[in-house]
Amino acid sequence: MKVAAALLCSSLAVLAAGCGGSSSKSSSSSSSSEFSVQSSSDRAKETLRIYGFGKGDDVAQNRAALAKQAIAPAKLINPEGAYDPQKFLTQLASGSVPDLVYLDRQQVATLAAKGALTPLQDCVKAQGIDLSQYRQPALDEASYQGKLYALPEFTNQRTLLVNTKALQEAGVPLSDVSTTNWDKLKTVAEKLTVMKGGKLTRIGFDPKIPEFFIMWAHANGVDLLSKDGKTVHFDDPKAVQALEYTMSLIDEQGGWQKFKSFRDTWDFFGAKNQVASDQVGFWPMESWYYNVLAENTPDAPIAAVPFTDRQGNPFTFFSGNGWAIPKGAESPALACTWIKTMTSVKAWVTAAKKRAAATRKAGQPFTGLYTANKVADEKILNTVYTPTSPDYDKAVKLLVQVQDNAIYWPASPAGAQVQEALTDAINRVLAGQQSPRAALERAQSEAEKAIAAAK
Repeated sequence: MKVAAALLCSSLAVLAAGCGGSSSKSSSSSSSSEFSVQSSSDRAKETLRIYGFGKGDDVAQNRAALAKQAIAPAKLINPEGAYDPQKFLTQLASGSVPDLVYLDRQQVATLAAKGALTPLQDCVKAQGIDLSQYRQPALDEASYQGKLYALPEFTNQRTLLVNTKALQEAGVPLSDVSTTNWDKLKTVAEKLTVMKGGKLTRIGFDPKIPEFFIMWAHANGVDLLSKDGKTVHFDDPKAVQALEYTMSLIDEQGGWQKFKSFRDTWDFFGAKNQVASDQVGFWPMESWYYNVLAENTPDAPIAAVPFTDRQGNPFTFFSGNGWAIPKGAESPALACTWIKTMTSVKAWVTAAKKRAAATRKAGQPFTGLYTANKVADEKILNTVYTPTSPDYDKAVKLLVQVQDNAIYWPASPAGAQVQEALTDAINRVLAGQQSPRAALERAQSEAEKAIAAAK
């Protein structure tokens, strides 16, 4: 981290001096005219350089085709490879500044706090981007100190994914699958768990920690990080209780070693996945996995159920990537046109229509697209999606609906360190090295120091 910080400081010094190939139109005080839509003749003289995007899947390619048309006849340079913080900082330090960076929204505040990104208010104004079409939590993820620094893409929301065959075998009605009553949840998990000869052969319920612990804490009445990204609540008694509870679920299904060892044998992305092979009852999972199941085992018996807090209120947790314009970009207008197009209703609907056609041709269910553009999501659901099976129909509709009440990791300049401190703490608990209280108290101290150092 120290090397990364040094590189970033060096890069900012280069940018402040106006070096590294930056054109005169790119400065620390951008004006909306820099982002105005260009004429074809002006675009012909420019090149748009992207970092962190690459070729992508069919949805990315089909949207990118529209974005290429929007910036034509400008040249596009889009090397393969996902965003890497170290490599990006190295680029900035060397004075090689891309015009666009495609990155996890959790990275945005860290870069914005260091002055490495350009606020997008002038881009939004110059090209008439309607921010009301985007989901507010996704915009908040990509903002820092009240300024928007990235336009958000996918949302990747979480719901409970249920193996209904396991429920039938255990005599558990779908209505009993809920995270509202924690005592009842433990009983249901016990009924669904299968042990043979001392070996775990079906996990009844996987709470998915440390990955989704933020949901358990919220369900128990505490948000782990304040909205302004400055105050952590890891050592709150309600957070401790949530970790104690989720650990008890794992302990009562054989303990972490058996639990993890069995889970590691799953054919997660294949035809013998844990649902098709009846190796799990239910668990919280990201929206993209419904597409994996549809591709590999479209007839696997599934259901989607919302995650709820202890009062029964449904909510979800989402994350995702976004498009940001680095400070010192040579072609900010092209960059603005690209991100406006890539996240537009037209681009998402076009990509959805092509994916739906491809899945129908392959004899698979189309499981929808879920984006930070709520207008696009509603249009895809109402005009592109067609009923395939009762199970998937209910799941697709739920995956759109749950986004209306979403939690997320608030933007923080120390976001990565804060989340790392929590993950490390929970891993220590899973390994039996610390109690939940001791681990979260240590994480609290580590996160507070990281936030203080990032100010």
